[in-house]
Amino acid sequence: MAKKIAVLVRDRQAEAVRMAVGLTLADDEVNVFVMDKKLDMSDEAVSLNVETLGDLDVKIYSNNPENQFEQMSTEEIARALVNYDTVIPY
Repeated sequence: MAKKIAVLVRDRQAEAVRMAVGLTLADDEVNVFVMDKKLDMSDEAVSLNVETLGDLDVKIYSNNPENQFEQMSTEEIARALVNYDTVIPY
């Protein structure tokens, strides 16, 4: 049975998006939540993995309007996280 996994991106952005890509190998549902900060797309590791996540149809959300992903407020994200089997903060 597939698990629902949320990856919260905060301080270790490159590691978080790399981990999210790796989690897709198990055919679990993976969603990424970029919290508070602007995602550093100038970092090649971040941009490559974000592109890969897009190719894999992983949904990416953010509470920061500077990020060009689907927007959710912090409160909406908090309510959504209770529906996940695992939440991995970075």
